[in-house]
Amino acid sequence: MHSWVDGLPADAIALQSRGLAYGDGLFETIAVHAGRPSLLEYHLERLALGCQRLAISADHALIRDEVCRYASMLGDGVLKLIVVRGDSQRGYAPAAGVAPRRILQGNPVARYPAHHAEQGVTLFACQTRLAEQPLLAGLKHLNRLEQVLARAEWQGSEYAEGLMRDVSGRVIEGVYSNLFLVRDGALYTADLGRCGVAGVMRAALLDAARQLGISAHIVDLSLADLERADEVLLCNSVYGVWPVRCFEQLNWSAGPLTRKLQAIARTLLDA
Repeated sequence: MHSWVDGLPADAIALQSRGLAYGDGLFETIAVHAGRPSLLEYHLERLALGCQRLAISADHALIRDEVCRYASMLGDGVLKLIVVRGDSQRGYAPAAGVAPRRILQGNPVARYPAHHAEQGVTLFACQTRLAEQPLLAGLKHLNRLEQVLARAEWQGSEYAEGLMRDVSGRVIEGVYSNLFLVRDGALYTADLGRCGVAGVMRAALLDAARQLGISAHIVDLSLADLERADEVLLCNSVYGVWPVRCFEQLNWSAGPLTRKLQAIARTLLDA
């Protein structure tokens, strides 16, 4: 399926793109099922926050319309939406009146081994640390070199994901997932006020937990918290929820709260 740039079929972008030169933009990776973009409101809310934070004056009604039309044509797969500040000449300062660009790309349905969801995954201990930058914390911006470096740390299929910490040693997230711990029936996830990506599945599961009366906490997490956890799970907006069964010398089973959140995530992605 053709990519779109500003609503029209295209297979290239301008060499002057600020996204190419500086990573000056944002993106969303959206699962599409039966022509419908999953978790769309969460994606658009995060995108709007990112545009506000970066002062990108995007037309969000137009973006919504294009995403829905593109998803309808894609049918089933993964849609990548990129919003770039626009094109400009050399220099960090954006030119006055530069119009943001909208890029839509379609990809096939993501296929993962069934045992990731059924038996759980093993986490790799990444040495690459996340820098603390509150102005960018939580955003899905185009600067993802930390994740590129972290993912290059392991090869093969033994590890399905890597655990990332910040420069102060706090447990933050996976390379492409958010992390939850379960202890004494309560749910815990990392505070992303300094760094990390505030995933839309993370937000949806936190909302679902509150609606179900499950105690949910956003806190600073440490490796000691992992040691005390009864269950550990990962989530993202494409695969849903994976139990974590092993991290270094630590082992867990996929417990009842993990399975409940897994079922909720599956429903959200199929809606």
